[in-house]
Amino acid sequence: MPVKTVLDGSAVPVRIWTDDIDEGSKAQLANIASLPFIHRHVAAMPDVHLGIGATIGSVIATHQAIIPAAVGVDIGCGMVAARLSLTASDIDEKRLKKVFDQISRDVPPFTVTTEAVSCHHNYVAREHHYGADV
Repeated sequence: MPVKTVLDGSAVPVRIWTDDIDEGSKAQLANIASLPFIHRHVAAMPDVHLGIGATIGSVIATHQAIIPAAVGVDIGCGMVAARLSLTASDIDEKRLKKVFDQISRDVPPFTVTTEAVSCHHNYVAREHHYGADV
């Protein structure tokens, strides 16, 4: 699927993979693209829509930064950011895999329920004025 639109004018470009995007989402993406720690570009997928702080359906690569609120806070994706005493050079691939495997055993995977999807769709409907339910 080719890039449909590129927004220039911020610190990095915004590459959009759809023609179906509202002006509010474009403005939010441009705002994100103006942050000093964004790496290379911001991407907007075909399901892009206005979010709380960050645009839903966006991919935001960063350099030396993490943006916890940019990951699905509206449906409770169970993401947390924690500062560690480790640096990237402290963890090799073998140790990283061991940590990942332990987390995978200890933390139950998120199961998308009908209620969670309904809640998300109703939120999108309210924010985009599609009506009470979608």
